[in-house]
Amino acid sequence: MKEAVAILTGGGPAPGMNTVVGSVAKTFLKKGYRVIGLHEGYSGLFSKNPRHEDLTFTVADDIFNRGGSYLVMSRFKPTDDNFKNDFNLDFFVKNNVKLLVTVGGDDTASTANRIAKFLTEKNYPIANIHVPKTIDNDLPLPVGSPTFGYQSAKDQGSVIGQTLYTDAKTSENWFVVAAMGRSAGHLAFGIGTACHYPMIIVPEMFNKTTITVDKIVKLMVSSVLKRKIMGINYGAIIVSEGVFHDLSAEEIEKTGVQFTYDAHGHPELGKISKAQVFNTMLENALAEIKVKVRSRPVEIGYEVRCQTPIAYDLVYCSMLGMGVYKLFSEGKSGCMVYVDPAGEVSPLFLKDLQDPTIGKIPPRLVDINSNKVQSVIHNLLHFITPEDYEAAKQYVANPEDYDFYKILNW
Repeated sequence: MKEAVAILTGGGPAPGMNTVVGSVAKTFLKKGYRVIGLHEGYSGLFSKNPRHEDLTFTVADDIFNRGGSYLVMSRFKPTDDNFKNDFNLDFFVKNNVKLLVTVGGDDTASTANRIAKFLTEKNYPIANIHVPKTIDNDLPLPVGSPTFGYQSAKDQGSVIGQTLYTDAKTSENWFVVAAMGRSAGHLAFGIGTACHYPMIIVPEMFNKTTITVDKIVKLMVSSVLKRKIMGINYGAIIVSEGVFHDLSAEEIEKTGVQFTYDAHGHPELGKISKAQVFNTMLENALAEIKVKVRSRPVEIGYEVRCQTPIAYDLVYCSMLGMGVYKLFSEGKSGCMVYVDPAGEVSPLFLKDLQDPTIGKIPPRLVDINSNKVQSVIHNLLHFITPEDYEAAKQYVANPEDYDFYKILNW
């Protein structure tokens, strides 16, 4: 029986999923392996009849440049009882599977590690190699290396963002945009920078003060007031949804949002309109100080997860897929595949990335003190500073309360 490779996709989609799967399939097929695609993520491995299919060259060639994921995804996270009672060891034995390739974020990677350890304990050692995916760009890859999907999501998000900015100028109103980013603000900051938005709000900005609803609102108002002083009656604000993760339970209650939680314990941010929440808060704050501004909420989230990958991710994901075979042929396991800007492939071992106290991979945050980020803040954003106090008094009696640097305690 041919040796086989099994591949699955977990978590949420990102542009380039199919490119990775297609590239892994093409590479291993060329080397004489059988390639099995598992549908429904990990859930199939914990059922008696996992939904799977052989991935042929024709299938791989058909899907590699498409958005979405040909292999149906799932957020299923197995419990200890699942491992004890439901694990389908026969699938690996009967199909002669030698490598499990997983495509996903940190939760998917952690589960892959658990499966590899479990199989070793059952005297069926198997290699596992993970391909890091997230449009949030928050996995701790070496500096300068994005997670796949981020560049395509940022590109499409910027197309939407630029259209909104044009609309704002055309209609002389404001847009409040919320962008995906569960733990870090890379996507919001990237889109906001590309579109020259006058205000970008990401959780990393609150590195010297506690994040509160009031401070988020004041930053938004600060930008509106600054542009009023400049004689500009339009603008756009982009906020990372991740600010919700850093708000206390008391602060979240102030927003009026009632969250449900997914299988990993994360708030299901996709089920509520963060843009609507932020926009309502802005409208209420402006009404309180009697400043007339029309604003509209827009969400940038699911619109960018399944878009067709741009050339950057098509090349990058192809290199990652081929990199899986290189690491496997070198006997590597329990690692993520990493491809540097020069195309060199190397392993990043999960045990070296995980926080030993919590067993999870900590997120890579926006480096708020970097020259790149500070240059954007100082040169592109519009907000109240001490030089604006006198002019701002025509709108508010206490302009220092809207001073960008004082709000953030910078």
